[in-house]
Amino acid sequence: MTLSKLLVRSAAACALLASAGLSAAHAATYALVTINQQALFFNQINDGATAAAKAAGADLVIFNANNVPSAQNDAIENYITQKVDGIILVAIDVNGVKPAITEAKKAGIPVIAIDAQIPDGDNIAFVGVDNTKAGYDIGKFYADYVKSSLGGKASVGVVGALNSFIQNQRLDGFKKAVTDSGVAVTFLDTVDGQNVQDVAMSAAENLMTANPSMGTLYATGEPALVGAVSAVTAQSHTDSVKVFGWDLTKQAVKGIEDGWVTAVVQQDPAGEGKAAVEALETLKKGGTVPAVINVPVTIVTKENVATFKPMFE
Repeated sequence: MTLSKLLVRSAAACALLASAGLSAAHAATYALVTINQQALFFNQINDGATAAAKAAGADLVIFNANNVPSAQNDAIENYITQKVDGIILVAIDVNGVKPAITEAKKAGIPVIAIDAQIPDGDNIAFVGVDNTKAGYDIGKFYADYVKSSLGGKASVGVVGALNSFIQNQRLDGFKKAVTDSGVAVTFLDTVDGQNVQDVAMSAAENLMTANPSMGTLYATGEPALVGAVSAVTAQSHTDSVKVFGWDLTKQAVKGIEDGWVTAVVQQDPAGEGKAAVEALETLKKGGTVPAVINVPVTIVTKENVATFKPMFE
């Protein structure tokens, strides 16, 4: 091999190495700060975000707050120190986390809020659903069901998560729709499932024990719905209690097929995770994103549950 050819090949090899090093240096790192990894919903957000990051050639790290609001603040502060390229946040305390979001903004790190809106926060965008409106939609469905199938009169107990801003929004929307409908519904206790399935199950059991004539249940999130479904099954009330709620699971699908879980609001959590990563990618490339990125919901009933059943098989 001549000296000139050797020099050409060496130059080419150096260029390739430099190119690879440049590519590696510019690979984005995003952080996803979530609520817990027990609920299928949050894991589906993780899956959608992970797949989108992989497709974009970016790295994604996930922090599990285990339902502790302060842990989310600490995680965001740590990611600011690590100089990640963007943060995706599924907030527990939407007001308490605002200072950490502001610090991220000051550091030039965009925050995408997902699932839970941050009131007047410094996050650059929100990805998810209008929880109050969707709560109103399921409330209207519930009121129509009471009119058509329960003789126009019912009592309802609620299994919620009282530290969850978005689940309280879902309850507010539900109550408003029922009130607006004029149907004769008595609201019983709202019990705190704390976004934990076992806690929600115990709370739902206590609710039914305290209100033996209660005919309907409304659950404001996946752990609450799983707990409510488990409690109704354990106490053999599938013939006397109709369940309404949020976020499908295998147990909820079976309850819908069997006819006692009546309607469930189904979001697209994987789609939300994907949209959040794609928004950060757009921002990293110098683009802009809408302040609100809406992801639609579906009310799942016996009529359309077959479409969603394969997700849980």
